[in-house]
Amino acid sequence: MKIKQVDVFMIDLKPKSVRSDAIQSFVSQETPIVKITTDNDYVGIGYSYTIGTGGSSIIAMLCDHLAPRLIGRDPCMIESIWHDLMFATHATMVGPVTTLALCAIDTALWDIKCKMMNLPLHKAAGGAKEKIAVYSTEGGWLHLSIDELVKNAVKDREDGFAGSKFKLGASPAEDAKRLKAVREAVGDDYAIMTDCNQAFSMTEMRQRAALLEPVFPAWIEEPFPADDVDSHAHLCASTNIPIAAGESIYSLTQFKEYLQARAVDIVQVDVGRIGGITPWLKVAHLAEAFNKQVCPHFLMELHVSLCCAVTNSRWLEYIPQLDLLLTDKIKVENGSAYAPISCDLGIAWDWEKVESSALCHRVFK
Repeated sequence: MKIKQVDVFMIDLKPKSVRSDAIQSFVSQETPIVKITTDNDYVGIGYSYTIGTGGSSIIAMLCDHLAPRLIGRDPCMIESIWHDLMFATHATMVGPVTTLALCAIDTALWDIKCKMMNLPLHKAAGGAKEKIAVYSTEGGWLHLSIDELVKNAVKDREDGFAGSKFKLGASPAEDAKRLKAVREAVGDDYAIMTDCNQAFSMTEMRQRAALLEPVFPAWIEEPFPADDVDSHAHLCASTNIPIAAGESIYSLTQFKEYLQARAVDIVQVDVGRIGGITPWLKVAHLAEAFNKQVCPHFLMELHVSLCCAVTNSRWLEYIPQLDLLLTDKIKVENGSAYAPISCDLGIAWDWEKVESSALCHRVFK
């Protein structure tokens, strides 16, 4: 079996709601999509994303350097293809443009693998469980008032979520006041996650951590720039609140450095930014070796199955972004999301909408 054709698309999806955090507003999700067709007519569809910039660079990486190298390759040789493409572009590694492009290809290859194995992704990739606890990020954006945060958290709980995430970025006292109001509204048995988006200094973060401990957050996420391993390690050692990081880490080696330095408690490996399912599973198993939980960032349509493929996953982040391109949605019930059982990636693409929404379409044969 050989790859005979590769189609590359770009879709621009607008968020359903205003999204703001300590450093930015999320106004667009550029979505590169790769469709791989084999000579015996297996079709695999993969994708990745940006939060509004860099999409054209990812498309250029795919079209100019990666997609042409797939023609004639055996799609079952996923490890070989991933490493060949990575080394062919080693001058731009490690970084998001290359890894996000690799993800679109790697997930398409895994889609083919699942179809050939006649298995859903969570079983083809490991088969650890059927469901994963789920929390919502949609109601905790920084621009929202305290009343809006409380209202959204209560609604999240009523809608079947087991937790909600809230952005930090006001003053330390105001951040604590906002989360205290939420905790009083939802009770002690509902998870509250916090996210700093790499915005703070060590002094600022120590103040926040001390003020937040009575709220009992599930974690503090990305308190410092992602390349500052030392500061994360110091904070891990100075607070009882777990420290989460990983959405802005782009290689297995970087995760190893975090884990060896005891700089992370919750590993938030992102299938898009790490380069696909192939390296995602390696990071998850590496985290297990250090007795750490995996709670991936974004891309819930892929992560629901990957979380159910490994034993050490704990939470799935719920951010609906592909809904406009899908015919079916993730099942959320009694605080858990359930892995799709279709024998593919489990993403129900509406292919007519994908093609009609495409800003560009390139074909390689």
